[in-house]
Amino acid sequence: MPRSRKAREDRQSQWLKGVLDLAVLAALSREKSAYGYTLMASLAESGLDGIKGGTIYPLLSRLEDDGLVKSEWVTGDAGPPRKYFWLTPAGRAELAAGRDGWRAFSSTMTTALEG
Repeated sequence: MPRSRKAREDRQSQWLKGVLDLAVLAALSREKSAYGYTLMASLAESGLDGIKGGTIYPLLSRLEDDGLVKSEWVTGDAGPPRKYFWLTPAGRAELAAGRDGWRAFSSTMTTALEG
């Protein structure tokens, strides 16, 4: 019996959980600095739409705790202050290692799935 749409969505959700940190680091590398909403928009432009604040903000906090990003509250001309994030040198190194790891994993999975 074919797997249901829900089962496929669950699989994709699990895949995303494993690599969302790398996607966020990559988005920050393109944006230079960004706050949560702009990161979610950048991820959506990359095809990763539907990422919620309840997912992105705890992830950013973990990345900051790990020394991969830094943050600063910035007060704008209008609206509330926003917490901007940017990559640290350790974050850039983690992104480079993650890209290499992803390429190797992707190649392995392609071989496993396609023979």
